Amino acid sequence: MEENFEGEELDNIVVLNDEEGNEVKFEFLDLVELDDEEYVVLLPITEEGEEEEGEVVILKVEDTDDEESDEESYVSIEDEEILNKVFEMFKEKFKDDFDFVD
Repeated sequence: MEENFEGEELDNIVVLNDEEGNEVKFEFLDLVELDDEEYVVLLPITEEGEEEEGEVVILKVEDTDDEESDEESYVSIEDEEILNKVFEMFKEKFKDDFDFVD
């Protein structure tokens, strides 16, 4: 499903719902593969449409069981070790594009 936003370059924007059902916008930064699983790296965007300085969000990609739709769902990751591995892979890939602060 593709959404068009007139006049804005928002082709890499992902809109997700939080626990309270509120829409939260993220900029899609990367898709990382680890151990036959896929993970998305997202950057939260503030209400003003500005990228928020700070932490990226890493979520696991899970295909839905509905064979008629090719929708994916994103699941939070509880395992710190997996989160760290994915983030390290992301940092290595984009070390020239971002200033990472540990």
